[in-house]
Amino acid sequence: MFASSPSTKHPTRWKSWLAAAALATLALAGCQTTPPAGRLSPAQVAVLQHEGFVQTGEGWELGLTDKVLFGFNEDLIEGERAANVQRLGRALSGVGIERLRVDGHTDDAGAAEYNQSLSVRRAEAVARLLADAGFARDNIEVRGLGKTRPVADNRTAAGRAENRRVAIIVSVD
Repeated sequence: MFASSPSTKHPTRWKSWLAAAALATLALAGCQTTPPAGRLSPAQVAVLQHEGFVQTGEGWELGLTDKVLFGFNEDLIEGERAANVQRLGRALSGVGIERLRVDGHTDDAGAAEYNQSLSVRRAEAVARLLADAGFARDNIEVRGLGKTRPVADNRTAAGRAENRRVAIIVSVD
């Protein structure tokens, strides 16, 4: 037996020791509460960084190289891309991240109205996959931003391809 363990010969000491252990456990559990509103826990930040999110003025945004990219006039996500979005959703919900924003984007080809609609469909496609991965659909804000926020030059095929994307944002507000 350990020197600090209660003796089974003294039941009163044993009960006191158990009570002290229970109080210590409760005190430690209290230290593991969720962070205050507007703040992420170190574990949440670690997962966001591991998954490629970067902190921006709007929250934690999935880094450019990891954004969900779409083909021309495409709003479906299938196969490996769908599996990656769902894996990401499970990783985020696994550390208690409950709210997301999904912003759909397009390149500048075509009419503004059509691009707006296409960007919403792209964001909705990602939101459905995130909901399938465990997020409450009501906790996923969907925005279609059309061609209003390019991240690359629309004069090149490579730039237009980068602009056909969905960004996933974890806001701390």
